[in-house]
Amino acid sequence: MNQWIAVNEPLLIGNELQYLEECIKTGWISSEGPFVKCFEAEFAARIGQTYGVAVANGSAALDLAMLALDLEPGAEVIMPTFTIISCAAAILRAGAIPVLVDADPLTWNMDVSQIEAKITARTKAIMVVHIYGLPVDLDPVLKIAAKYGLAIIEDAAEAIGQTYRGKPCGSFGDLSVFSFYANKHITTGEGGMIVTSNPIYAERCCSLRNLCFKPERRFVHDQLGYNYRLTNIQAALGLAQLERLDQIIELKRAIGNQYQVLLSDLAEVQQPLAKTEYADNIYWVYGLVLRDCCSQSVSEITAELYANKIATRPFFWPIHEQPVFQRLGLFQEESYPVAEKIARRGFYLPSGLALTTEQIERVAMVLKSILE
Repeated sequence: MNQWIAVNEPLLIGNELQYLEECIKTGWISSEGPFVKCFEAEFAARIGQTYGVAVANGSAALDLAMLALDLEPGAEVIMPTFTIISCAAAILRAGAIPVLVDADPLTWNMDVSQIEAKITARTKAIMVVHIYGLPVDLDPVLKIAAKYGLAIIEDAAEAIGQTYRGKPCGSFGDLSVFSFYANKHITTGEGGMIVTSNPIYAERCCSLRNLCFKPERRFVHDQLGYNYRLTNIQAALGLAQLERLDQIIELKRAIGNQYQVLLSDLAEVQQPLAKTEYADNIYWVYGLVLRDCCSQSVSEITAELYANKIATRPFFWPIHEQPVFQRLGLFQEESYPVAEKIARRGFYLPSGLALTTEQIERVAMVLKSILE
């Protein structure tokens, strides 16, 4: 009898257990433990930034990165409409305004050719979000940021271990953020990280994540902060996986490449690009977009997959179509046709690190039978 194939299952086969036992034996399980600082330092070094600030999750990392910029109310931040809601929420919580651009139809990342036209006197930053396994084409973004004096927040939550022209994703942002949620290449269950080479930004993030305690007198506060701390136990998990990140990326690429071959004869779907001129795909997830010739809907196909004990997820829903933002009066009458199409016609298959060759073959076989 076929077993359930989860959309993601982590693979914890390194030093995770050894490091967790050390946490328990020493009693250091809180955010004060030594694994936190070690994880911060080694992760930042791997990315190519000077400082790492570990936090409770990726959304918290976005919040603190935006607050660290200390923007004036009403400042504008350009970002993709095709991404998770956390990106826009962090901008709004910082008192700024998200300004959207559409997606590229092939990479599913932000269409960088649309950025410059969205710049106004109020524009202060660009939020770059690497989507699903390929990085944003960063060279044009960096040129625009330099031309107009804009900060860059680089959301590399889905690009841990990915590179752009050989340089680590996350090394390009004035502030770069990562997530260690269960479906990420490095997972701490929940968790996140901000990396930066700016000491002022690093200090602000460290203070904000820890309730803004005054350094010279605990329990005295000049401003309101947050409890966004990462625990020593979580950092121990993260450090163990950071040690084998190269092997993790190799495995993710092998999973993606196997899907590419098995599904290459399906005319009904657009497969992800295997590579661009600046990066090879690391297949954080293996996404598909139904072509116009496919008469079935995503919901119909995913229901069939579910009936065959195969989990899937839909693509992100565009920011400009989110009901919560529409109720706030944002993005009125804005349309971004590429994002709208891939949101409605896109979904991704199981692609966790614990996925076996036999499971990939079964997923491909079932999907083919549904489409054919």
